[in-house]
Amino acid sequence: MEVLEKILTSSIELFSQYGFKSITMDDIARRAGISKKTLYQHFANKQEVVNETVAWYKNNTTESCMVVLSGADNAVEAMVRIIAFFDTMYKRINPMAVFEMQRFFPDAYRQFRELLLERDVALVKENILQGISEGLYRAEVNADLMARYRIETSLMALQPTLMVNDRNTLMSVALELGEHFMYGMMTPLGIEEYLKHKEHYLKHTTVTTI
Repeated sequence: MEVLEKILTSSIELFSQYGFKSITMDDIARRAGISKKTLYQHFANKQEVVNETVAWYKNNTTESCMVVLSGADNAVEAMVRIIAFFDTMYKRINPMAVFEMQRFFPDAYRQFRELLLERDVALVKENILQGISEGLYRAEVNADLMARYRIETSLMALQPTLMVNDRNTLMSVALELGEHFMYGMMTPLGIEEYLKHKEHYLKHTTVTTI
C-alpha cells in the first residue's frame, strides 16, 4: 500500500471511530505507521487531511454502491442491497462524526454534500425510474424529489438528533428510515420483492423501538 493510501485509510478509520475534532496529526501518523515528517510531506495541516480524506472516502463509497446496484436483478433488490451495505458501514461510524465535520471543517462538509448531490441523488433517481418501469414502484412517484429526500434522510440519521440515542442505534434508525422510504414508493408487487430480499440481505438487522 502506498504512503498516501495508508494516510487516507488510517485517517478515515480514526475520523469514523472518534470523530474529527479530537484526532491529531500525531494520531494519524501513528495509525498509518509513518513518521510525522512523512505525513507533513503529503499534507500541510489537518484541514488538508480532512478535505482529501472525505473526498477520497466519498468517491470510494459511491463506486462501491454502483457495484452493489449493478449486481441486483431489479430495483427493489438493488435498494435492499444498498440498505444492507450502509448497515455494515454504520456499525463503524461514530454518529457525531458528520456533525463534527459540519461544524469544524465546513469546507470538507460542503464538498461532501456536493458529491452527494452530484452522484448519489442521480443513482437513487435512476433506481426509482427503473423500479417504476418494472412495476415495483408507484408510477406517480416524483423520482427526482424522492431521490433527494432519500439522501437528506440518510444524512439526517448521521446528525445528533432525537432519533439516535441510547435506545435507538444508528443502524436501527437508518433501517427504519430506509423502510419508510421503500414502503412509501412500492406497489404490492414491490412489497413482495422487498420482503423476499429483506429476509436474505437484512436478516441479521433488527429495528429497536422504545
